[in-house]
Amino acid sequence: MRAGMLLAGLMLSGAVFAQDAASGDSAKTAASEWLALTDAGNYGASWDKAATIFQGAISKPGWEQALRNVRHPLGAVKTRRLASAQFTHDLPGAPAGDYFVLQFATQFENKSSAVETVTPMKGADGNWRVSGYFIK
Repeated sequence: MRAGMLLAGLMLSGAVFAQDAASGDSAKTAASEWLALTDAGNYGASWDKAATIFQGAISKPGWEQALRNVRHPLGAVKTRRLASAQFTHDLPGAPAGDYFVLQFATQFENKSSAVETVTPMKGADGNWRVSGYFIK
């Protein structure tokens, strides 16, 4: 009996792990597609593709201006490598939900070492959209 319960528990934890991995892949894909818009200078399109919580925090013109001021001077991306990915339900100052905090080690044309933090969140429709973006 115990062996059967242990096996069922292992199978269940494997299914949960597979689901988390699939969510992680979807979140990373959403982040990559969103970053491609910012890399191309399509700042307005990146706002359009962002999560509702993101759009509520900054207006589209405000976002476009912020990226022109901060991102544009950095120049083109030379390299970008995913350094860490962490799933969480709670982020400071954000509503409870499903989030991935993705950190990328990025080298820009005019900044040799930067950390980009991209935070996709899972929407009510099941799609992942970027809810936060920071460059350090």
